[in-house]
Amino acid sequence: MRERTDGTGLATRAIHAGERPDPTTHAHSTPIYATATFAFDTAAEKEAAVDRALEWDPRSYFYSRTGNPTNRALEEKIASLEGAEDCVVSASGMAAVSATLFAHLGAGDHLLVGDEVFAITRVLWEEDLPRRDIAVTPVDMTDLAAVQAAFTPRTRLVFLETASNPRLRMADLDAVSEIAHRHGALVIADNTFFGPALLRPMEHGADLVVHAATKYLSGHGDAVSGVVSGRKALIDPIRKQTDTFGQAASPFSSFLVLRGVRTLPLRSAKGSENALALARFLEADPRVEWVRYPGLPSHPDHGYATRVLGDRFGAMLTFKTTGGVAGMQAFTDHLRLCDIGVSLGDVFTLVYPRPKDGAIIRLSVGCEDVADLVEDLSLGLSFVG
Repeated sequence: MRERTDGTGLATRAIHAGERPDPTTHAHSTPIYATATFAFDTAAEKEAAVDRALEWDPRSYFYSRTGNPTNRALEEKIASLEGAEDCVVSASGMAAVSATLFAHLGAGDHLLVGDEVFAITRVLWEEDLPRRDIAVTPVDMTDLAAVQAAFTPRTRLVFLETASNPRLRMADLDAVSEIAHRHGALVIADNTFFGPALLRPMEHGADLVVHAATKYLSGHGDAVSGVVSGRKALIDPIRKQTDTFGQAASPFSSFLVLRGVRTLPLRSAKGSENALALARFLEADPRVEWVRYPGLPSHPDHGYATRVLGDRFGAMLTFKTTGGVAGMQAFTDHLRLCDIGVSLGDVFTLVYPRPKDGAIIRLSVGCEDVADLVEDLSLGLSFVG
């Protein structure tokens, strides 16, 4: 086959990195390698492949739980976009989070975690880590004095979301990373809400970057997947943990995420454009108490967001209508275009009512025509007393 390049631009690499025509059939799209095992001509060849794979060579295939060519294509693509040496894909975002924490924490260690994170991440650090004698301290990552004060001699990791779920606070990642590294700790950034087309946390000091690839990387609401990127020396223990915990990704899911990532820069731009328009629309309506969106000057972290994101602030926003839970339900239950759903990052706009979080509404803005979205939100607001 002729020599090929991935290009240098992010949009070009989103399309080309990690993928080549299949060397056997010349199929242009990466195949789904739907196989549990791989065949060898000799016993010695098998043994060599197993040895290499268990030294965490991601291109030595003997069993798909440990390594698969479709999964590897996705790993190489994400590593390229993140500016990382390596990446490992797993069965879900929480598989990526848990494998990362368990790979780099042991009994007696201490974790600093953002005090507002995804609900199941919270379950992990409130219930599972303490059972393993791992101490956890939640801290407001936007309060650098509190972050500094929370470190102990046992602190090994800092885990934060680049935009907290659901109120979208943005910690100064450069400053948090500087503090953590001064204390000899690693920084893990969950960048699910932005994705590498908008923010690359390793450029701001993070050591490892986690994504629920289910969300923006996939972008079409049809795959469950997780990825972690970073230096190979940090990824190898996570790859081992993913293997030993049986958290391997499905090649079919990786095929779907590969397809989705190719359009990530386009979707990120359109979603950001739509979300900013909707945030401004909602903030101007008297039936809305407040709107939290990094692109609005009213956001408490707007200055930092502008510095690291430029003029594209992502497609997530959170707001609260008047009328408490009744107002929230009146709004969400009368929408005709936007569906109620608990996920995010889809090309479809999804509305997530959260009565237990103060009757707030999380909006994952999709790629529809913004005029249609404004019309639908206007309809919902017309039922808010």
